[in-house]
Parts: sequence; C-alpha cells; structure tokens
Amino acid sequence: MPFVNSRDFGRKAQGPGLALLVALGCATCVVPGGAASAQELSKPNEAEAQKAPAEAPKAANDELGFTADQILYDNDRDVVTAQGNVLATRQGNVLRADLVIWDRKTGKLVAKGDVSVTDPKGNIAYGDVMDVTDTLKDGIVKSLLIVTEQSDRIAAEQGERRKAIFILNHAAYSPCTVVDDHGCAKNPTWQIKAARVVYDSDKEIVRYHGARLELFGLPLLPMPGLSHPVGGRSGTGLLVADIGAMNGGLDLGLPYYWSIAPNRDLTVTPRVFSNAYPMLQAKYRAFLDEGAYQITGYATYGRRTDPATGVTSSKEDFRGYIDASGKFQLSPEWSISGSLRRVTDRTFLNRYNINYDDRLRSNITAERIGDQSYLSIAGWAFQTLRPGDPQGQVPIALPVIDYRLNLKDPVLGGTVKLQANSLAITRTGGQDTQRAFVGAQWSLRKLTGLGQEVILTGYARGDIYHSSGNSLTSTVIYQGLPGWQTRGIVAAAGEMRWPFVGEFLGGTQRIVPRVQLVVSPPLANLIVPNEDSRAVDLDDGNLFALNRFPGYDRFEDSSRITYGFDYNFDRPYFSLLTTIGQSYRLNSRDSILPPGTGLSDRVSDIVGRIELRYRDFFTLTHRFRLDKDNLAIRRNEVDMTIGSRQTYFKVSYLRLNRNITNGIEDLRDVEEVRLGGRVAIGKRWSVFGSATIDLTGVDDDPQTNLDGFTPLRHYLGVAYQDDCIDVGFTWRREYQSFGDAYAGNSFLVRLAFRNLGI
Repeated sequence: MPFVNSRDFGRKAQGPGLALLVALGCATCVVPGGAASAQELSKPNEAEAQKAPAEAPKAANDELGFTADQILYDNDRDVVTAQGNVLATRQGNVLRADLVIWDRKTGKLVAKGDVSVTDPKGNIAYGDVMDVTDTLKDGIVKSLLIVTEQSDRIAAEQGERRKAIFILNHAAYSPCTVVDDHGCAKNPTWQIKAARVVYDSDKEIVRYHGARLELFGLPLLPMPGLSHPVGGRSGTGLLVADIGAMNGGLDLGLPYYWSIAPNRDLTVTPRVFSNAYPMLQAKYRAFLDEGAYQITGYATYGRRTDPATGVTSSKEDFRGYIDASGKFQLSPEWSISGSLRRVTDRTFLNRYNINYDDRLRSNITAERIGDQSYLSIAGWAFQTLRPGDPQGQVPIALPVIDYRLNLKDPVLGGTVKLQANSLAITRTGGQDTQRAFVGAQWSLRKLTGLGQEVILTGYARGDIYHSSGNSLTSTVIYQGLPGWQTRGIVAAAGEMRWPFVGEFLGGTQRIVPRVQLVVSPPLANLIVPNEDSRAVDLDDGNLFALNRFPGYDRFEDSSRITYGFDYNFDRPYFSLLTTIGQSYRLNSRDSILPPGTGLSDRVSDIVGRIELRYRDFFTLTHRFRLDKDNLAIRRNEVDMTIGSRQTYFKVSYLRLNRNITNGIEDLRDVEEVRLGGRVAIGKRWSVFGSATIDLTGVDDDPQTNLDGFTPLRHYLGVAYQDDCIDVGFTWRREYQSFGDAYAGNSFLVRLAFRNLGI
C-alpha cells in the first residue's frame, strides 16, 4: 500500500486503500475517544470492545500514518480530511474513526464517529468526538469509555487527556462484564460512580472524588478518598470491611493494604468488638528470588479463661497469636523451610474464630535432594491447646536428622536403601529421649514365567537409645529403661502377587491374590522408649507392611503370613476397587501390640477397603475392620460424595469400636458423622452448609459423658459469585463451650470486589 508524503498535498487524493504518512517529529500517547457516558457503562458491544484493531499502516516512530476510504486536502485552509474506515497509527497507538479532520495551521485534530484508540498496553478508549492537538498528547473527549487490557471500564460524559492522565467528569467505573451469556447488554453487578475520576494510565491507578458504590443497581455506601489499581497490579488503600457477629457481639474489621514493593505487601486490619477489647491483625508477605515467606499476627488485651476449670482470671493481660511460614530454594539441591505457630493461651483461637486446632506445630527443616540421596535436618516444637493436657509432657524434637541413599545391587540385582537417623526429644516436665540408628533394606522384584510378581525384601538395623526421667511417662509400656540401651533388628520378607486379567460386563476386571511371609526373631522392644509408635492400628494401608507400627521405636518382631486379594473392575465412567486381607502369626509368643488393635492375637482381624467411582458424579470409599471371632465391626469409615462441582453432597462417617485398653493408645473409640453440601441456584447463587455431630455414647466409651447425639458445630450460608464479586452470608453455631469461647451463634457477611480488596 503506497504512502503519500506531505509534499503531495497540493493535489486531491481519494479512493479506497489510500494511505497518508505525515512526519510530526514528536512522541504521542493514546488519544481518548468516547462512545458511552457514565450512565452507559454497560451499553457498548462487548465483542467490539475486545476486538483488536485491523492492521494499520507501518510508519516510523515519529510519524503518523493512516489509511481511509477517501483522503482530501484543502490547500487554502491547509486542512486534511480522511473519511470512511479511517485507521491511524503512531508509536504503537492505533486510532479508528469514521471521520478525521486535521487542521495543520492550528495543530488541532478532530475524530468523529465510533472513535477508538488502542495503546501499546492494550487499553482501548472509545468516544463520539475526540478533539486533540496533533501531538496526540492532550485533548478533550465527549462521551468517553475506556476499556483496559483486563476489561475494566471507565465511562464519563466528558473526559480530558493530559499526557498519560485522564480527568473524567460524571464518571463510572466497573471491572464487571456488561453482556450476558447470550451477548445481550446488561448492567454491571457493581460500579463506582463519582463526580470526578482521575485515571493514570502509566501508573495504572484510579482515584475518585465524591465516589459511591452501587451494588445490583442500588446505592450501597459512600467511599470518600477511594483509589485502587487497574491492570492486574496491587495498590495501597483500604479494602472492603469484614462484618460479622460472634459470641453474642458484633465484629467489624477494616483492612488496610500497603503495597510496599512489587514483591512485598502488608495488610493491617484493626478489629473492634462490641463485647471485647479491640484487636489488631497484620499479615506481611514477601516473594524473593529464592522463595517466599509470610507472617500473620493477632494482638489484643483481655482476661484469660482456663478451659479445664472454666475459671476466668481477674487480671487482664496480652493475648495474641503468630503464624509464620516460608520456604527458600538455596540451590537446585538445597532448600530450607519452616513454620512458627504460637499462641498466648489455649482459648484465644476459638474465642476469635481464627481456627479450631487443638495442637500447634512449629518446625524448621533444611533438605538436600540429590539424584539418589536425601538429607533432612529438622527441629520440631509443639504447643498443646487441649484442656488438662500438661505442656510439660509435650515434646520438643531437636535435632531430627535423616539421611537416605539408594544404590543398585551389583551382585543379586535389585536395590539397596541405606538410612541413618537420629532424634533428640526434650520435655520441660517429662521424659527425655535420644535415639540414633543405621539401617539397610534390600529389595528385588521379579516376574515368573507364569506371570507371578515376586518381591523379596531383607532388612537390618542397629539402634542406640538414651533416656532419662522415664518414670514421668505415665504409660509403663512407653517408658523403656533409663540410661543407654541398644537393639538390633533383622527381618526378611517374601511376597507373591498373581494377577488375573480379563473382560467382564463390557469392562476389564483384575483379580490379584496376594500372600506374604515375614520372618523376624524376637526383639527387646520394651527396653527402649516408645515416642513415635503409639497410635498403632491395623488397616488396609499397613496390612502388608514389613513393620505395622507407624514409627521406628517399635518393630513388629513376629513371624507371620499375610494373605488377601485386590480386585479391580473398570469400564467407561465406572470403576470398583477392593482390597481385603488378614494375617496369621506363626509363633506363639506374646505380642507387644495392645489388645484392640486387631493384631494382638495370632490371627488378626480382617481389614479392607472398597472404592466406587462413577464419572465425577459419585465417589464412595469404605474402610473397615471386622473382628476375627464374631465379625463385629471394629472400624467403620465411610466417605461419600455425590453431585457436580456446582451442586454436591458429602457425608463422612467414622466409628472406632476397638475396645483398646484405656490409657495405652492415643486414639479413643469414637463415633462421628460429618455432613456438608452445596446447592447451586441458577448460575450465580448457591446455598451451602455443613454439620459435625458426635455420636459417641457409653457403648463406645464407658468414660464419656456424651449421650450418643451431640452436635459439635454447624454452618449454613448463601453466596453469590460472578466474574467481579463474591457476596456471602454465613451462620455458624458452636454447641460446645471452650473456656471463654462460648457456645452460641456467629454470623459473617462477606463482600469481596475485584480490584477492591482482591
């Protein structure tokens, strides 16, 4: 396509496809246009707003080039007129209009008729009439609409452009879509109207004067001094307030967000309560080249209540909570991570609805991950929040060192795994334990000519322990002997799996009988302390494990045969998975496994798992343990989900009826059901809720004071969510009092706006 130089203005130029190149000799910015007033924020066609401009003529950065159906030049007045599909470009800015009139004497350029200007960032300005200087830096636009690259919209009756600054009068802003799913125009979910709006396109920030927020077309609240960023970046300012009610009082939080740097921010939230002292909440985040970390803190002042006795102190004191975490990748192999969680008293988190944890963990870990090796150096500290649980009995584990190395066996084949581990546990009012061991495990997997899978395993380990204050541990079998103790562990195992695969009912089924033999000589387990192997229970996850204790301090030294089978059935959209098995101890010596675990007798209980899945609509997982003598259900655990992502129902049921000797194991017999769900009402609205009910009674736990149906908590809410807003109302009820966290109702109102607090 030819270019016409300014020296050729002496003749009339017309006809489709003509182009004009004019040397202006200076830089330019986006020229505002207008196609909507503040009352017409939702009127422009969405497809047109997102449509990229047609290809413009190429020109040097300091020149203006445009094409049109017809170009005229008036020699007497020195005026250039372009009309019909006018397309102009300069320094990446593209102007489209029906008519452009350029007065070269005054330097004024007027564009009319469906005017739009797109800048290099992708922001688009629409207008009816654009009146600017030929530098394209300053000007006035009537009926202005600005659409940013992220589809945020600012509409005004009139706008003035001063370089990168737009000054808009009687304007409205919204990031919401203005067309529905059928392409028809609709009002935005929310918008901000103001007498005056200033938009800085370079800094990508919008400032308001006389602003008010409208939600669903209704005036909601004035917003004096409001400013916020656009373009996807964060900006300093107030966020949307948190409004709620708990423990019989009102709760109001007003967050303030400070964008310290592109990679660091701080949110400070003063909170006021109608029945308690104010509280200050702060969250600091930082993203660095090596990693990221965050620190969250709460601070207030008040009286503390002992959850065990219910007695409230007459003295007012500082109350607070800190939650910090982070991870840094120092090199491709080395990383360091950690967390810190501490609270001043046991009821603070429940009292202010922060969380409902009953134990807080803090740790720091340095890790090195190589191609064949792994090294971890860690430290752990715990804080108990359980009533009557003495903090002095809670362990501090420092250091915890674990090293592992994988090697290929050049002689017999298979793999060799070497491990070295050490642990030091300290208690301020209890037993102290130090442990170290080195071990090796050899394993080999082979397939026979008949299709059997054979797995051979050999294991050897040497332990050394030192402990003191053993008598401070109340459970005798956990104490071990004080002073230095040593122990050697040797075990060998062979397992065979024989899969049978075939077609069945339009799908594929797989039946895999399994049998395992484990041989291990007697061990002096009780001479060493038990710190990490207390919560033992037989289930489908450890049925075929070499050691069915969960940790290292106890090793199952019985020789045994374990047998069972896996069953899989798969067809399109449907799958069934079943595992069931049992073990038999070959020797008659007493087991160190306590009664009720399903492993204390020579013949174990029967354990299994059933999983059903139909598409993504239905899933069911059932884990069970049956008493070997009478098939009584000792463990019954069901998790079921039915529905789609928009509408679904969940139920979780757990009953432990193991009759474990009191005081020997950490988990007591319980019965509990949890219900939850969500129902979508239309495309945007939903109702959701959940409930937790304790069904434990005297039949499950003779020491309990529960009646077999005790609701613990529930919540019920309604929510609306679209592309630019999240509105919700939640009612929560606690049925159990915990110190000064009293049973009762709490309510939370959530308003989250895109670009205003998100």
